[in-house]
Amino acid sequence: MSLQAVAWGISVAGWIMSPIISKLLDKVLSYCKYNKAETLHHLLTDILPRLTLTLEAAEAINHSKLFEEMVRGLKSAFYDMEDILDELEYILHQKKLDEQNSSKSKKKKKKLKISLDVEAGPSNQDICIEPSLTLTGTLNVRLKDSIARIEELIVKAQGIIALAEPSSKYETVTAKNIHTCTTSAPVEMVTGRDEDRDRITGILRDTEDVNSSSSNKKCISVIGIYGISGSGKTTLAQYVCKYEEYENYFDLVIWIHVSQNYTVGDIFKEMYESASVDKNKACPEYNSLDVLEKELEKKLKDKRFLLVLDDIWCNKDVGQQQLPKLLSPLKVGKRGSKILATSRNKDAFSELGPGVALNIFPIRDLDDQVFLELFMYYALEGANLDDPNDPDEIELRIIGAEIAQKLKGSPLAARMVGGQLRKKQNNVNFWRMTLDRDLLNETTGAVWWSYQQLDEQVRRCFSYCSIFPRRQSLDRDDLVKLWVSEGFIETANPEEDLEVVGHCYFDELVATSFMQPVESENNIGKSYYVVHDLMYDLAKKVAGNDCFRIENGQRTQIPRDVRHLFVENGEMATEEIFELKNLRTLIIHESANQLLLQKVFEKLRKLRVLAVKYTFDKIRGSIVFEIPPTVGHLRHLRHLALVLPSASKLILPRTLTKLYHLQNLNFEGYDVLEFPPDIDVGKLSNLRHISMDSRGMTFPNIGRLTSLKTLERFRVSIGCGYEIKQLRDLNKLQGHLAIADIGNVKSKNEADEANLAAKTRLTELKLIWNHRYDGTTPPEVEAEVLEGLCPPRGLKSLEIYGYRGLGYPSWMVGVQNGSPGYLNTLLLGKCYQLGPAPELFDCFIHLRELTIWRSCWEYFPDNVKDLKWLKSLTIEICLNLKSLPELPRSLEIFTMVDCERGFTESCNQVDHPNWQKLQHVKSCLVYHSDDL
Repeated sequence: MSLQAVAWGISVAGWIMSPIISKLLDKVLSYCKYNKAETLHHLLTDILPRLTLTLEAAEAINHSKLFEEMVRGLKSAFYDMEDILDELEYILHQKKLDEQNSSKSKKKKKKLKISLDVEAGPSNQDICIEPSLTLTGTLNVRLKDSIARIEELIVKAQGIIALAEPSSKYETVTAKNIHTCTTSAPVEMVTGRDEDRDRITGILRDTEDVNSSSSNKKCISVIGIYGISGSGKTTLAQYVCKYEEYENYFDLVIWIHVSQNYTVGDIFKEMYESASVDKNKACPEYNSLDVLEKELEKKLKDKRFLLVLDDIWCNKDVGQQQLPKLLSPLKVGKRGSKILATSRNKDAFSELGPGVALNIFPIRDLDDQVFLELFMYYALEGANLDDPNDPDEIELRIIGAEIAQKLKGSPLAARMVGGQLRKKQNNVNFWRMTLDRDLLNETTGAVWWSYQQLDEQVRRCFSYCSIFPRRQSLDRDDLVKLWVSEGFIETANPEEDLEVVGHCYFDELVATSFMQPVESENNIGKSYYVVHDLMYDLAKKVAGNDCFRIENGQRTQIPRDVRHLFVENGEMATEEIFELKNLRTLIIHESANQLLLQKVFEKLRKLRVLAVKYTFDKIRGSIVFEIPPTVGHLRHLRHLALVLPSASKLILPRTLTKLYHLQNLNFEGYDVLEFPPDIDVGKLSNLRHISMDSRGMTFPNIGRLTSLKTLERFRVSIGCGYEIKQLRDLNKLQGHLAIADIGNVKSKNEADEANLAAKTRLTELKLIWNHRYDGTTPPEVEAEVLEGLCPPRGLKSLEIYGYRGLGYPSWMVGVQNGSPGYLNTLLLGKCYQLGPAPELFDCFIHLRELTIWRSCWEYFPDNVKDLKWLKSLTIEICLNLKSLPELPRSLEIFTMVDCERGFTESCNQVDHPNWQKLQHVKSCLVYHSDDL
């Protein structure tokens, strides 16, 4: 029986009993009456749990084809039911809007009956949606059909359960039958790990991270290695152990394999035996754990030891966490004692307790060439292949290289598959057959098991990642928004933010190495993540037909039951795609077909996510791109993202406001945005994120969108609906906000209406005066306006551009209550009339980055030297400055560009006072662009 089959059963079983399905059934149950409710209750409480147990049992997978057909039908019925309820919520939203707009609204509520198209026909049972709302018509028929299909599948499931009742002699995949106990002896071949070993041994000899204060409490130093199963963590730890045993730096080297199920007493006994002179003498039996702990302390006292804890686990139940107890007797060791730990989960190390100095890092992937050498060692070592021109040897090496590529860099897989090939070194046909096998299935049981440990909702979010191309960089926030839009995230607490829950899911995937951070070449400072090749293949398998990609010109037939589709190029969007009536996700990486959206809106009406990037490389000049009015057909749409080429004009239809479920609206790349003047975005009450072009064209009356969390740029205008007071109630805004054309704010009272201080989730704020567009405002008025724009206390970054007031607001000088006292970054740009304030840095004492750009300052405030956390100082085009102040010792980066030439030269002139003030700074860049 294949591990893939077992994983399929686990995946399906988890999906059937997931909180999402349970919540959906609960919702339908609350809507139904009589025998339908009894049927669904029986399904939820009896049949589905029994089916789940059957699927989790290995014997049942012998009938997986029967299960697959039944589960496919169940999925389809559940999806249809979800769509029906979604449409109902849409209709109710429309009714509310109609009632709000009706001048004849009545105080007394009447019984409301929704009828769509035609009546459902004769029925002895309508489906009740609320005490005052009965659903008839097309929706009623569709919901009844879904319930009937589920009833049929229940009968079928009962028959399958009787046929495939799990037997006790078979086991599911568990920790016991996948993971074996490890020892400190390394495998016979370790390659590509010398650099990692040297890094770890260097840390092992470092004593600076240990608390050397006079306190009796010693801080235990832990080096942690984490990564996916089979990635080489244990091998690296063994390699370090062997090296340390040879070096004799430590008095004791103790190896403990912890695993998931352990007792503190058993671990103490193993430590006792390892610390004893006679290694063969068993630990005495102590009835008291306290006595055992004291005896162990005697063995460790005044000895410098290295304790290796291999395979520690993360326990989500805080009350069950025992790892801190393992460390209690270790504090008696000699200074310099260390712990080296390995884990699949990055979060496991934090469970060691607060009195621990952690230094953790992920296990590195082996280079392709190094991995090939490792694989060939296991496959061909010891073979009598001395003739490099031997055609058989050449063929074996060619086949071996292809096999190695299929193993996705897993050292465990290299050892297992290579070991099998070593037995058949003279059988080329066996090597060819091995190349054709599904090696991932046969070598990565531990990976499947690790997947099983994830909560079902986390599994579903992970499998969704297979919709993207292999090794595509993924943005954390963007991916979580997609998960929420797809309905993958549910919480029992209605007050809990779904995106916060989604971020927890994402962090769990990162901590368990299902996703790995990567450096971005184009967006420095931005974090991106990829799914490791091994895990990507896993994601594809568990996603099944739900996710599909069309890429690299492939013309593979698209599964009819696919729900999430990625298309690399719009030219590949054939008619076959537009027949997928149940499609929920369509992501088109590139397209030049303007007619594409028209067909999407007409044919794919169940879409929840639509993202298209348009490229018109062959067209020159301005492009007018008009979204068809039929966009209003997409009643289920939650996420709409369009990326256009530059020099394009985007025209939005009024029907955009019919997308009542819309949560994320992302338009990028256009130069001009046009929409009907009477467009009412207030109808989009579920909208959470608006990401527009940097020019910040804002919809009118955006203040009605009180659920809004992202509004990257807001432009103030004199026109009705564009006043700064539109920001007043948007107190869920988070992250970055830029407010442009502030010159259109004419008083402090107006500025106060923005209510910025109440937006406690904002971390970055830009305040921009643009006198080219917003006219000229007297300096004293600008000063009052800035006074009224006091940001929230937790703000981390503040940038002010074009301000012409003569003074600073009270919240920027001195120590003021309510001011952003923990500001990390401050930029003042083109603030020509603003001189230096002596009190400025009394308020912002935690600054780490300071930039002064196009300023008229003649000198810096004397208290710059008191900025003890300042790391970076940039001065650009400040022509009145002649000298530097005394700079803080913390400064690491100093940049000065295009300032007065004499000032620039003095900073580069040896022994000049300005030059002397820079000598402690690690990186100095001082130049005039005319000299380049």
